[in-house]
Amino acid sequence: MKIREIAPGEAPPMALLLLADPSKKAVASYLDTSECFIAETDDGIVGTYVAGGISDESAEIFNIAVAEEAQGQGIGRTMLLDAIERYEAKGYLWLHIGTGNSSIGQLALYQKCGFRIDGVIRDFFTANYEGKIIENGIWCRDMIRLVKALQCNTEIGG
Repeated sequence: MKIREIAPGEAPPMALLLLADPSKKAVASYLDTSECFIAETDDGIVGTYVAGGISDESAEIFNIAVAEEAQGQGIGRTMLLDAIERYEAKGYLWLHIGTGNSSIGQLALYQKCGFRIDGVIRDFFTANYEGKIIENGIWCRDMIRLVKALQCNTEIGG
């Protein structure tokens, strides 16, 4: 598997991005100001993530998605580790990511990769998305915010 940034003029994989974020408007808003990466195999694009700087010290992963038929093969973890490496190499101190309270698998993966829960934005999804989002039998209402210290001498909380 190879992970690369999409080329200028290359269309981002919208169908995959919409798997992780059902709002076309939200996806378009962060695509305009961020970098989009794709994970490819001989069979084509199997995953994508969008990330970018949000301050001088912090970057954020805005979207990360794996094709349904390729899930459970470690592609999400590989992309997450790629983002950590890329943004640490760019000199960022912190990498942020947010997910729904119902995204149990994603919450576990992010924490296994060193992210720590940093806060909760109550009613984020009910206020910003049309319709009720149900995932894993749970109503997705709140955004769980996580952060990872990228530089080895930086710790959360001090």
